Amino acid sequence: VQLQASGGGLVQAGGCLRLSCAASGRTFSYSRMGWFRQAPGKEREFVAAISDSGDTTIYADSVKGRFTISRTNAKNTLYLQMNSLKPEDTAVYYCAEDRIELRVGPVSDQYEYNHWGQGTLVTVSA
Repeated sequence: VQLQASGGGLVQAGGCLRLSCAASGRTFSYSRMGWFRQAPGKEREFVAAISDSGDTTIYADSVKGRFTISRTNAKNTLYLQMNSLKPEDTAVYYCAEDRIELRVGPVSDQYEYNHWGQGTLVTVSA
């Protein structure tokens, strides 16, 4: 059972990328999910989170209005659409899953998540 993040790369400021996180081996339809990122030399920080059904989302202030989190439960896939990228968005992006049942609302606390993908690097050039 794995979370596989993909879609990172090098993009110019103002550009866009779409990250995906695929869950293999099980369904994540009952799990709330999140995206976090870690820039070089910095702590890992919250980016966005989504409820199990996908009807509720929350965002960090730094990405609100530019990033959109979504999910397709039928495909066991989580997404992060990133628009108007800035150099300060450069980081390794991680998807995360909370598999504890009945905890469905999105949450920004990384310690509420118990399974993590391997990360995908996003580099935004000025």
